[in-house]
Amino acid sequence: MCELLGMSANVPTDIVFSFTGLMQRGGRTGPHRDGWGIAFYEGRGLRLFQDPAASSESEVANLVQRYPIKSEVVIGHIRQANVGKVCLANTHPFVRELWGRNWCFAHNGQLADFQPETQFYRPVGDTDSEAAFCDLLNRVRQAFPEPIAIEQVLPILIQACSEYRSKGVFNALLSDGDWLFCYCSTKLAQITRRAPFGPARLKDVDVIVDFQAETTPDDVVTVIATEPLTENETWTRYQPGQWSLWRRGECISHGQTE
Repeated sequence: MCELLGMSANVPTDIVFSFTGLMQRGGRTGPHRDGWGIAFYEGRGLRLFQDPAASSESEVANLVQRYPIKSEVVIGHIRQANVGKVCLANTHPFVRELWGRNWCFAHNGQLADFQPETQFYRPVGDTDSEAAFCDLLNRVRQAFPEPIAIEQVLPILIQACSEYRSKGVFNALLSDGDWLFCYCSTKLAQITRRAPFGPARLKDVDVIVDFQAETTPDDVVTVIATEPLTENETWTRYQPGQWSLWRRGECISHGQTE
């Protein structure tokens, strides 16, 4: 299985600390050696870094570690290939344009006998993950050809994710740069950091950061990951079928599917 990393914050925030922990799982403390990627939103722009190499050995990952990009929404992924060969085209996150915005998606899991109808959006690679992303966007585009509030799109996202989950494992992150949508099939955990901030210690490498020195009292930062990344903080685990919608670090909607 792959692992996911997401962030929603109310101020531009760097995710180097969490990314440093996640990249260790890409071949050092975990088996996810089949590529990695991370996307940073900057307004309507999107910086996307990908590499089909193991993140623990990737020079591109080292670059991201040394270059603390600040963003309000981030989606990251490390891959353990199930469907599709190891190559750049099959490396998450995937990005498509809808309504003049970059929609970004990453998936953890595997879908059985999944062959959605080909419509406007088509996969470039050969993963079930990208096929699900394209199918999801096709549903949204068909229902709403013109831009509409994400709250009105939610029923489509939730219904689609529930259907995908019925075909296997579907843990996913999705964003257009304004909001971050999360869906849990089997594993997902989140932590919201706000004042008073304190120190945090990574599980996968001996790194500690004192968030009080790095933040202001008004900062709110939520991190979502497949497995908790720190060992001295309390993470909240999602239940199977649980979903949530985040904006500026705060949960604005959540629920549960059957």
